[in-house]
Amino acid sequence: MGRPLIFCSVGTRPEAIKMAPVVLELRRYEDVADTVLVSTGQHKEILLQALDTFGIQPDEDLAIMQHGQSLAQVTSRALDGIDGLIQAREPDIILGQGDTTTAFVSALAAFYRRVPFAHVEAGLRTETIDNPFPEEFNRRAAGLVASLHFPPTEWARDNLVREGKDPAKIFVTGNTGIDAVLQAANLTDQRWLPDFKGRLILLTTHRRENWGEPQRRIAEAALAIVNEFEDTLLVVAMHPNPQVREVLCSVLSDHPRVQLIEPPEYASFVKLMQRSTLILSDSGGVQEEAPAFGIPVLVLRETTERPEGVDAGTAMLVGASKEAIIREGRRLLTDREAYRRMAQAVSPYGDGHAAERIRHIVLRSLGVETPEVAS
Repeated sequence: MGRPLIFCSVGTRPEAIKMAPVVLELRRYEDVADTVLVSTGQHKEILLQALDTFGIQPDEDLAIMQHGQSLAQVTSRALDGIDGLIQAREPDIILGQGDTTTAFVSALAAFYRRVPFAHVEAGLRTETIDNPFPEEFNRRAAGLVASLHFPPTEWARDNLVREGKDPAKIFVTGNTGIDAVLQAANLTDQRWLPDFKGRLILLTTHRRENWGEPQRRIAEAALAIVNEFEDTLLVVAMHPNPQVREVLCSVLSDHPRVQLIEPPEYASFVKLMQRSTLILSDSGGVQEEAPAFGIPVLVLRETTERPEGVDAGTAMLVGASKEAIIREGRRLLTDREAYRRMAQAVSPYGDGHAAERIRHIVLRSLGVETPEVAS
């Protein structure tokens, strides 16, 4: 028999960032197993940009993205592409990350072809299957067919156990996003706004549930905070989606202390987070990454599948309420003790060795023994 063949699938920038440490770790053992990075191209330029930070590129690129296509079209094109690759190359296991359409389709294609599927960042849950949409469905569906589950925290593990998953197939690893952010932080020097001595607020927003009027309220709240605090600068990392850009530009353009920027490459974005005083975001990854640097996060969502950060005090749910965003932003910018409590809260998301744990378990499932992570 030949060496085992492992597929790692990605489609979006967050997946690329969180899967990159796993790919790099598996490739450290390329003498005993082959690892193929498959991209659906659900995101394109920003996915490749994120992978480039870690010095890797897709081995297979399905390039499914077309302008204006529906979720059904994304799903069907990705499913057809991944199924074809499985048929052609016969992987021994497929790893998917998180809650994207790519992760769901990778799990479904693996199930159809009777190939084991391993779910990285498993067990995250909200109370309703359509919030966030479609991510909550995607991660639940991926979990239905997974033969290995890699929850980042004990809370996520408990969700899987309650759903009837086999505890022997569940392994708490920490979050690979922490591996990625700590690696990226060491790749470049801090170059953001060297001549600006004030406070920086970072805004990132792209979630489907915030499109339209919620996005406008978020932008208006951020603008109100900047207008109230004259020592602050607002930096908005713009998502490529034109529906997101149109609203943000209509509210935030032409202000002297607002910078609308293209999405930075990942290492630069990490340094931008480090430079920030406060982050406003609906991103799941940012909820995990910012606490690694002691930066408070106001989460622009009504629910979160990452309640550990809220419970630990590193993040606070404010939704898309203009009043709540302004109120909590003002509190953190004026109340030193409130800011200190959030900034010094201990991150619950891991120690930076998640990828090593995943590598050890995946290769062991394929009959290959490699060193475990030192405790």
